[in-house]
Amino acid sequence: MIKILIADDQELMRQSIKMMLDGVDDLEVTDAVSNGTEVIRSIRENKPDIVLMDVRMPKMDGVVCTKIIKENCPEIKVIILTTFDDDEYVINAIKNGASGYLLKGISFDELTESIRKVYSGMAIINDDITNKVLRLFADMARTQKLVSVEEDYVKELKEGDWAIIDCIVQGDSNKEIASKLNLSEGTIRNSLSSILLKLGLRNRTQLAIWAVQSDVAGLRGGE
Repeated sequence: MIKILIADDQELMRQSIKMMLDGVDDLEVTDAVSNGTEVIRSIRENKPDIVLMDVRMPKMDGVVCTKIIKENCPEIKVIILTTFDDDEYVINAIKNGASGYLLKGISFDELTESIRKVYSGMAIINDDITNKVLRLFADMARTQKLVSVEEDYVKELKEGDWAIIDCIVQGDSNKEIASKLNLSEGTIRNSLSSILLKLGLRNRTQLAIWAVQSDVAGLRGGE
């Protein structure tokens, strides 16, 4: 059973979502609250698995609330469910640890499927804002301090390494990469460690920034 906390300042919206989710066998709504401070209280009392979080709420907005949740209860997943696709909301919510960002126009089936995916460890973003997120990430990467890699190190990369790097740039989790490439998560973890070692990079964030800054398609084509 997946336990869900709903946070939305519009009573009709949160009660409607609660009523629909309560009718799904593997989902249980533990509470439905109207602001971020009530979210923190409800988490202490009910220990949900997932918080469906609106962005604009009184007392404490969803972005700040997400940061507090992830700092204190990292095991709880947060899905932003909102009408706003503002650049600042999107990037800050993801930066603060949200596992998903959905717009309220999605269907009920899409919502329940997204909840299950996030519960299983995946990250999800509404199709309407995927390109926005990728563009924002690319813009951020290009303005970051340059991450450089020796040319000889790049030559050590195999075709399978490049496939994993492509997925990293798209923001995929290890589980999603494993699914795309028909490999185990353990294999992906080991391969990623090997790629970082070959390139002399510390983590997947550095790898993604290097890939965006360096035009990996051009580098691969030059092999």
